[in-house]
Amino acid sequence: MVWSLVSAEVTNKINGGREMLADKDISLTQLKTLSKAQIKELAQGIREKIIATVAQSGGHLASNLGVVEATIALHKTFNSPDDKFVFDVGHQCYAHKILTGRADAFDTIRTYGGLSGFSNPFESEHDVLYEGHCGTSLSAALGIAEANALQGKENYTVAIVGDGALTNGMIYEALNNCAGKTLNLIILINDNEMSISKNVGGLHRYMSKIRTSKRYFAFKRSFSSVLRRIPLIGKGLSAFFKKIKRGLKKLFVKNNLFEDMGLSYLGPVDGHNVEKLCIVLEEAKKKHRPCIVHMLTKKGLGYTHAEEKPENYHSVSPFDIEEGAGVGGECFSTCIGNYVCEKAQTDDKICAITAAMCDGTGLTRFAEVHPDRFYDVGIAEEHAVTFAGGLSVSGMKPVLFLYSTFAQRSFDQLFHDISIQKLPLVLALDRSGIVSGDGITHQGVFDYSLFSALPGTTVYSPESYADAKVAMDKALGGDGLTIVRYPKGKENISYEQETDWVQEDDLAYTQGTPNAEVVVVTYGRISYQAYRALQLLKGKYSVGVIKYKKVCPVDVPRLQTLVKDVKLLYFLEEGIRGGGFAEKVSAELLSLGFTGKTFINAIEDYISHGSLDELLKKCGLTGEQIAEDVCKILS
Repeated sequence: MVWSLVSAEVTNKINGGREMLADKDISLTQLKTLSKAQIKELAQGIREKIIATVAQSGGHLASNLGVVEATIALHKTFNSPDDKFVFDVGHQCYAHKILTGRADAFDTIRTYGGLSGFSNPFESEHDVLYEGHCGTSLSAALGIAEANALQGKENYTVAIVGDGALTNGMIYEALNNCAGKTLNLIILINDNEMSISKNVGGLHRYMSKIRTSKRYFAFKRSFSSVLRRIPLIGKGLSAFFKKIKRGLKKLFVKNNLFEDMGLSYLGPVDGHNVEKLCIVLEEAKKKHRPCIVHMLTKKGLGYTHAEEKPENYHSVSPFDIEEGAGVGGECFSTCIGNYVCEKAQTDDKICAITAAMCDGTGLTRFAEVHPDRFYDVGIAEEHAVTFAGGLSVSGMKPVLFLYSTFAQRSFDQLFHDISIQKLPLVLALDRSGIVSGDGITHQGVFDYSLFSALPGTTVYSPESYADAKVAMDKALGGDGLTIVRYPKGKENISYEQETDWVQEDDLAYTQGTPNAEVVVVTYGRISYQAYRALQLLKGKYSVGVIKYKKVCPVDVPRLQTLVKDVKLLYFLEEGIRGGGFAEKVSAELLSLGFTGKTFINAIEDYISHGSLDELLKKCGLTGEQIAEDVCKILS
């Protein structure tokens, strides 16, 4: 067991190690009493548990390894759940889960029916919100802190913000709204990659060191108090020395963005030094106004592979601990990313844009081959769209690569800055459809409903790499917003060799479809399940399958000619039902006079985490379930 790495002394101290950690009240209370040595061993035990679990089930590794000590410091300094922790993003909360009564269940993380890989308010009272998208923490934390103040509560709210989140504009909207407030709000910035304010030589390091000590804070408070008590001139002297201090600081240290915005700022502090971080957090508590605590951490700390290449261990599949995570083979992401790279070799107008997802969206090769036409804009999807619009209106051919779930936040920019302007833009939507592991905040099932509502939008949803390349060719030659949406992982088209397909430009259908009793209409990856249903229904009903490659706009009159005499038209969709492909096409088909039965099988609720097969079954989208539906409807 990984918890055996925690010493017997620590195990006794917390009354049985992991068993005691499952009791949120006692474990968190006793956590506050552990010595410096015991805390170090506890942190090691948590870190080893995270490594062992993620190696088995996959998940976010490097970010979680970097915040183990910081999480312990938070729980030593504050009183959860009365004090609220809002993580940005929630995938850095593994240590928090272990320390708040979920140690015994931690090995179930990201598995069906097990713990979520992100914070989850339905899982524990210590989790405030679902937090899966970047940049939202401070706005929510500010709202919680304001509510506490309105209700006369003295509880604290802490937003744990990664430096990557500081590339998201929403954070700055919230920071701007924090200035001048009297609130128990602390913003803990986890700086593990970039410098927020430039370090300046030895003097800066010395000032950072003394500004995070108890003696410094105590002297600062007592000196100010003494000055204020001097009759007549005390308050003036205190204000004078504050000005002198600020002036000296500006001479030696570059202006700090947060202080310039009117916020208190403490740090930088070593985020792996629990004792020192606790001192700084306690000082932040005394301010009773929004305060930045800037901590420095090392991403992936405790696992050599992750320390050396943290970008490769952001989110990983199961791996061998000794060997480390391997490089994945070809998938839709790499296929499409590399294909756009090839196209850019002969077309110098093609540009690639992503929002902090270079590797995830398969753009590593493009960034290396065409660095002058590759743009990683940080976690700023809204900016990415309008920036792409600027490239487009100036004659370039931008291809914007986003995960489906993150593209949702850019709807207004797609509407206002692209669609209305009638600008060409290719939006490559990665992780469309059901996404295993990450859960409710990361499912890519809403993009069709959202973006197909924009007039003039074209949407392709290829099932194979070959179809994806054809779709990209058409998209690059388009004159408006064109979306190519594709799933996470590899293609699965081996079944196509088992039957004859009639290929048309925008769709394909099985032989015999025009005369079938039942026709399943679908698109993309889920087409395989339609084929499975066809096989299972042989001998009971004649079944055809129509799978679309271009899903918006759809030539519905052509569909009408293919299904005019069918008894049951069964729409199968790996997307949300409301406003989806099935609803739109079936409604138009009925308006044209279709008289057969129609049935829509699509997703109607939010989807949790689990494997793809488990989630397909949960949503009723497997071939076996489709076959059962057909039999019930026609019986």
